[in-house]
Amino acid sequence: MGGKDDEAAEQARRWNGPSGQAWVEAQALLDGVFAPLEALLVEAVVASGGRHVLDVGCGTGSTTVAIASRLGTAGGAMGIDISAPMIAAARARAEREGSSARFLLADAATHAFEAGSFDTLASRFGVMFFEDPVRAFANLRTAARPGAEMRFIAWRGTAENPFMTTAEQAAAPLLPGLAPRRPGAPGQFAFADRDRVQAILRESGWGEADLQALDPACVLPERELSRYLTRLGPVGLALQDADEATRARIAAAIRPAFDDYVHGAEVRFTAACWMICARAPRNP
Repeated sequence: MGGKDDEAAEQARRWNGPSGQAWVEAQALLDGVFAPLEALLVEAVVASGGRHVLDVGCGTGSTTVAIASRLGTAGGAMGIDISAPMIAAARARAEREGSSARFLLADAATHAFEAGSFDTLASRFGVMFFEDPVRAFANLRTAARPGAEMRFIAWRGTAENPFMTTAEQAAAPLLPGLAPRRPGAPGQFAFADRDRVQAILRESGWGEADLQALDPACVLPERELSRYLTRLGPVGLALQDADEATRARIAAAIRPAFDDYVHGAEVRFTAACWMICARAPRNP
């Protein structure tokens, strides 16, 4: 094993370890922060007329459950994710809310889907982590019926999303081991470049690729800011084994860098994203 396979194994270890657990612990907070983006995606999926929806990289299942609720008895939604902790949380959510949403613990990049089993594929921030995105999207195409729509939301670039990189910039003097972001590498901003995204979709056999910019306003409670800063993202990963005193010290040091985003009891920022739509060939 080597190269991309080693990188894929590392992603699996991360999402079944500290990163996945951090997302589970912050589930309610993150659902609230990204609610505007989820609403846009769910509305687009429902408007497309799809009835059998696959939610790729579903995480703790908020979007999957929301789609299933909108479809009701007229259809169904299944979420797939590589993270066991997140899938467990998603299943618990579905049971708690009486949802028909189903969840599959598997790697969407390689899972042997039943051919043509979905008429719509969707994702909210779940497709940027593929080590080999062309291979992954080609595999997802096998799950799609002829003419099926794929619609997902991904981040644009770091320059347009300063809120997302402020913590690591402020913490850099205190955490010299922070790994730098690599343009195009698997991660939050992997799909920042429009031309690269279109090339990936074209090479993996998807057509009619279209990218539309989204810039919704997102909000989180100011009281949750320190937890957000020290549990998630590169800083959270660097602090995964830190004690609470260390977390508090780092949070206090980087908190002033966010003053411009704090408005009373709220932290407000703009999420610069793409709404990306593509279509499976009608005559494969």
